[in-house]
Amino acid sequence: MATAKHFVVCISNSGYEASLERRKLYELRKDASAEKKGLVRIVDESGDDYLYPEEFFLPIDLTHPLRRAILAAA
Repeated sequence: MATAKHFVVCISNSGYEASLERRKLYELRKDASAEKKGLVRIVDESGDDYLYPEEFFLPIDLTHPLRRAILAAA
């Protein structure tokens, strides 16, 4: 069974201006080890994932049609 994808919106990019765009949606990959350290694993446009401070992001609930559209565009 496929794991549901989760998304967050970037609310701060201080110190990471070249890597993160404020107000942009990013895919979140669950990483329990990183979360214990106050970090989240974020997927960028290349498909690679990187760790960032969790306070830079807020979770976002997407409607089913919007979720399908975002995943289809990826």
